[in-house]
Amino acid sequence: MNKTMRLSLLVAAVLALLLIILHLMLPWLVREYLNDKLADMGDYRGHIEDVDMTWWNGAYRINGLEITKTDGEVQVPFLSVPSMDIAIRMRALWKEGVLIGVVDIHQPELNFVDGNTREQKQTGEGVDWRAQLEDMVPVRLNQVNIHQGTVSFRNFSSDPPVNISASAIEMTIRNLTNAPDAQGQRSASMNGTADFLGHAPIEANAHFDPLGRVDDADLQFRMLGLDLTRINDFASAYGKFDFRAGAGDLTLELEVRERQLDGYIKPLLRDVDVFDLDQDIRNEDKGFFRGLWEAIVHGGQEVLQNQRKDQFATRIELSGSLDNAEMSAFQAFIAILRNAFVEAFTPRFERALEEE
Repeated sequence: MNKTMRLSLLVAAVLALLLIILHLMLPWLVREYLNDKLADMGDYRGHIEDVDMTWWNGAYRINGLEITKTDGEVQVPFLSVPSMDIAIRMRALWKEGVLIGVVDIHQPELNFVDGNTREQKQTGEGVDWRAQLEDMVPVRLNQVNIHQGTVSFRNFSSDPPVNISASAIEMTIRNLTNAPDAQGQRSASMNGTADFLGHAPIEANAHFDPLGRVDDADLQFRMLGLDLTRINDFASAYGKFDFRAGAGDLTLELEVRERQLDGYIKPLLRDVDVFDLDQDIRNEDKGFFRGLWEAIVHGGQEVLQNQRKDQFATRIELSGSLDNAEMSAFQAFIAILRNAFVEAFTPRFERALEEE
């Protein structure tokens, strides 16, 4: 073997060794880099357990991501993600010279918490989450897919404690990019489905500017077939009454144009029963005044419901600036009366139907 051949083999062996070392060290380096970024997020901090990489095809997986509030008395993490896959579209890299990524988030759990004090609350405020996502996925995001996610609302300090959630969330967010379309607009879209409390189907659609302050956006949301007795903890904690029977639907449409909000929330309740003499007035655990309040709620619902169809609905208008949306109690009351004596509403996307 001549000297040139030996030198070539030596160079190849060194390069192979360097690639092996890079393959072994790169996941650790990426994990440490991400944990350093997640450790300083203002009111929250995060941690990643492990990173797996297959750098030759532009893919890596983040395992065991957890984000918690840095101070306070919150008993659950703000976000928990068992695994997250990030894939780089190599074809786009060769054709456009741009790194375009697709993210698949598996079984994430997001927890919002209410409470009597700031320390007991967990809303996600205090962090630029878009900047944090860009640090974790330093490529142009084309699509984010959420699989079997859960979003919960909790209150550990209320009486009774509240724990309601939407599960089985399947969501796709597209066009998370800073590149404008042919009209010069940036528009991302979101489509998703879920089950509220394991039985009431939810569907949601939205369009928004992924890089703006949501100056222009629209949202449609609908939930059908909710068993009202399943939200008794929430109704008791926040409304001081509970349901003995009933079902409900909820429709929501919001539109934002130049930071001015316009839309409505429309609940539809059927076969509702919130009062029973033996259970409520004579129940020593509830107390006389709690039972009396439930009797008042029940009486108001009986007066204002559509007697022919035994359903109770209203349309609550939302209007004003994005930072100070107003919900008019007077408008809500007029809408209740209109429904009671004129017609029963059914859940539908009114504006979408009008456009069609």
